[in-house]
Amino acid sequence: MRDPATGQLTPGGTNIVPGQPFYLYGTQFPGGREINPAAFSRPPAGQQGDAPRNFVRGFGAWQMDFAVRREFPIRERLKLQFRAEAFNVFNHPNFGKVNANLCSPGPGCRFGQATATLANSLGGLSPLYQMGGARSMQFALKLVF
Repeated sequence: MRDPATGQLTPGGTNIVPGQPFYLYGTQFPGGREINPAAFSRPPAGQQGDAPRNFVRGFGAWQMDFAVRREFPIRERLKLQFRAEAFNVFNHPNFGKVNANLCSPGPGCRFGQATATLANSLGGLSPLYQMGGARSMQFALKLVF
């Protein structure tokens, strides 16, 4: 890959270790899955790795939102509108980006693991208002005339 500042070709990436599964599955992993660090190795100094770009995927996102609205007539041209909204109704955890820093397998190595939820990975606003945040509800009253 080329350094955008200098234009120099800099080796990088990772090598694939044959015979190793790319994913590990189990309840001990956040989201039930992680990328197997033993399936990858660093290429020799000065060489480019043989793993293609973006071939291992992180976690999908799933969230269900719900809204209810009701209008109550007060007079001929005056109405009261009530609205209730719930976000992430089932409080489903959505995991964010996966740690891509290759390290030796063992304690302390977080390669292939999601280290934050999706709401905390997006940045910007409060995680409460992001996709993948914890269950939240809001209620509103509006006078329409």
